[in-house]
Amino acid sequence: MRFMRVGPVDSERPVVVTDGTAYDLTPVTADIDGDFFARGGIEMTRRALSTRSLRPIEIQGERIGAPVARPQAVVCVGHNYSALTSECGLTPPDELVVSLKHPNSIVGPFDDIRIPPGAQRVDWEVELAVIIARRAAYLDSDEEALACIAGVTIANDVCERSHSSVNSGGQWSKAKSAPTFNPLGPALVTLDSIPDLQDLRLTCDVNDEARQDATTADMVFGVAELIRMISHYLTLEPGDVVNTGTPEGVALSGRFPYLNSGDVVELAIEGLGRQRQVLVATPARVPVITIDDEPEPRRPTRGNDD
Repeated sequence: MRFMRVGPVDSERPVVVTDGTAYDLTPVTADIDGDFFARGGIEMTRRALSTRSLRPIEIQGERIGAPVARPQAVVCVGHNYSALTSECGLTPPDELVVSLKHPNSIVGPFDDIRIPPGAQRVDWEVELAVIIARRAAYLDSDEEALACIAGVTIANDVCERSHSSVNSGGQWSKAKSAPTFNPLGPALVTLDSIPDLQDLRLTCDVNDEARQDATTADMVFGVAELIRMISHYLTLEPGDVVNTGTPEGVALSGRFPYLNSGDVVELAIEGLGRQRQVLVATPARVPVITIDDEPEPRRPTRGNDD
């Protein structure tokens, strides 16, 4: 099954797609979010499909939103592809590298990416993203970890490299948390639709030129292992998103220029679909005039009484 959210920003409707047909999911849930997963929404959807109680709908031409709404956390894994670490002159890590991203960085898979004012080193990162279905805390096995996963989707883990190197302050979250810096989707694909999580091809093109082309087999830590390990550092809640790392071929390598306004980024993961974003400049802020900023009114002058 594929879960999607379609419609205008902040007014998306839940949809499930199976066997090429889209169905209105509103009889089951108002939205696809942490509460939906916590209530056993995936199984509820399966039952609704089996009883034919969902209405087929046409979604062609609709805007596609992120497949999960309002996650409490977006967890990012760094240096998790062997070829990427070689490309950047590093060695594969022995310990998990984790940072957090603001949840409001998430947008739809075809929405624009807004370049922050003054940003000079905006980079792309195609990633397999995991969406959590149930609370994951102090897991003991990879099997337990897989049971906590609702499904997977595509993420573009956009990063402003200046904030992860020059003025990082020793951490990466500043580089990753700008609005629109996490296009997600188009669909949450359940694990029963994926033969092997560790054998998926990821690609990324910029302006029709290939940048990234790898498979999840190159991961240092596999998907199940990642979720198990992360659960010992923080508790993942239903609806949370885990970006599992990016392969080689990023601008940070020095092989390619960073992104500029007007550039087009296209990403795909085998079996999960594709994304496309246009880079645009964030409009300059208009100063807000407060009462204190307004000029004092001119006082009337008295005329000459003579």
